[in-house]
Amino acid sequence: MTKAIEMRGVRKTFGKKVAVEGLDLEVELGGLTGLIGPNGAGKTTSIRMVMAILFPDKGELSILGKKSAVESKDQIGYLPEERGVYKKMKVGAFIKHMARLKGLPFDGIGRKVGEWLERVDLPGVADKKCEELSKGMQQKVQFIASVIHEPKLLILDEPFSGLDPVNMRLLRELIKEQQEHGTTVIFSTHVMFQAEQVCDKVVMIHQGHKVLDDSIDAIKARVPTRSVLFDPLTPNDTHAAASAVSSIGGVDRVDRTDRGHEAHLMDGVDAAEVLRRIASEAPVARVELRRPTLEDVFVDIVAGGSGDLSEEQLRAQLREGGKSVEVEEEVSA
Repeated sequence: MTKAIEMRGVRKTFGKKVAVEGLDLEVELGGLTGLIGPNGAGKTTSIRMVMAILFPDKGELSILGKKSAVESKDQIGYLPEERGVYKKMKVGAFIKHMARLKGLPFDGIGRKVGEWLERVDLPGVADKKCEELSKGMQQKVQFIASVIHEPKLLILDEPFSGLDPVNMRLLRELIKEQQEHGTTVIFSTHVMFQAEQVCDKVVMIHQGHKVLDDSIDAIKARVPTRSVLFDPLTPNDTHAAASAVSSIGGVDRVDRTDRGHEAHLMDGVDAAEVLRRIASEAPVARVELRRPTLEDVFVDIVAGGSGDLSEEQLRAQLREGGKSVEVEEEVSA
């Protein structure tokens, strides 16, 4: 059966720097796959090779059964990491122009443009110049341009970057809708909770190498539960609850986090038994196992081989994007 994307042993270098090494990747038709990892991991380089913007030094690619995305260009929608619209063009004219480039018939384009602008909460902007819109609004216009021709394959590079929470939620809904309508979707992100919210499958990349490729549930199952979340019965019980939980066997320490109080467990202890004891012995209103996140899994896999980066630095890089950039951008700077 034809795959949406196939990559075999793909390697890409920029001078002496290796951006992607030995990458094997399969994206099933109709799937929603997240390509995740910190900035500089090789995600954008991989996507640019898929889009035939860059060419691999070694290896083979197949896009929608063709040897190059160029052969399937009208069936692909692409939102690049570098945002860009024709600033002097009016919004409606810009989207129509991009639709025509993708082979969409002229008849009905205006109606579709209007419907999409309504869908992304941009009614009445068709006659405004693109430069008059905020960056977030321009980003939504670019998203429309990437999907208006109803592509079979939709590729989004850091699509949530720069969006506020409301528009992040809207974009997640739109991405899911595309998949439900039969479009194969792959998007890259360094913020892993975003992938958790929408993806069926994720591919983790670190320093140009694929380190995991599986469904989200299967990946999370690889890391055991190592902490328990709890809330004191009342604000007056905060100290007593933390003290009581700290004294329970198997608890290493208790921290206050943005999720509440978190009891970190010693290696090898039965998390369910610790949870039962907290519920029965401490003044708590809520207690639950903290399930591992994709961030936990990634850090667990790469922390041992990440040189001078501590676990805290790795997590900060994943949440904030870090200071690294894709290799080709660094070389060309």
